[in-house]
Amino acid sequence: MREANDHLDPGEERFLLALARRSIEKFLKTGTRLRPEAGSKKLSAERGAFVTLKVDDELRGCIGYPLPRKPLIETVAEMAVAAATQDYRFPPLRIEELPRTKIEISVLTLPTPVKEVKEIEVGRHGIIISKGLSRGLLLPQVPGEYGWDLKTYLRHGCLKAGLEEDEWKKDARIEVFEAQVFSE
Repeated sequence: MREANDHLDPGEERFLLALARRSIEKFLKTGTRLRPEAGSKKLSAERGAFVTLKVDDELRGCIGYPLPRKPLIETVAEMAVAAATQDYRFPPLRIEELPRTKIEISVLTLPTPVKEVKEIEVGRHGIIISKGLSRGLLLPQVPGEYGWDLKTYLRHGCLKAGLEEDEWKKDARIEVFEAQVFSE
């Protein structure tokens, strides 16, 4: 599923993590957005990505684009600020919390539909469950963080989509993707 040439190297990972932190800091201090300059070919490629924030090891924000919409460097800068200020589940991050905030970035592959749930590898695949206008996404690292098996993972994907928890057994659409996940 993942192409060898789209894997970010450790320097590119560090660059994106620093960019995410600078983007959040600038926005919290000034209310203005950082405009990242073009990076390497891989950083300038359009990719889906999520930025996850944890303050004192507790989830504080997670927002992203599942599909490529803009260059990765712009996506990370924008989603870092969104995770800090627009995740409806949490109050906006305060500048004094930033030193205690850990940033995690997940750079995604394109989603592909699955025919049978046994194709899903827990811990490797993220899932997108959709039916009608309802859609829920869980990153590949989520089931490992909570100790979920495949059925629990699918149930939570349905609930995140606002569906009945067993909708995955019926006619909901299930797609999988992979992610290169790295953090501070």
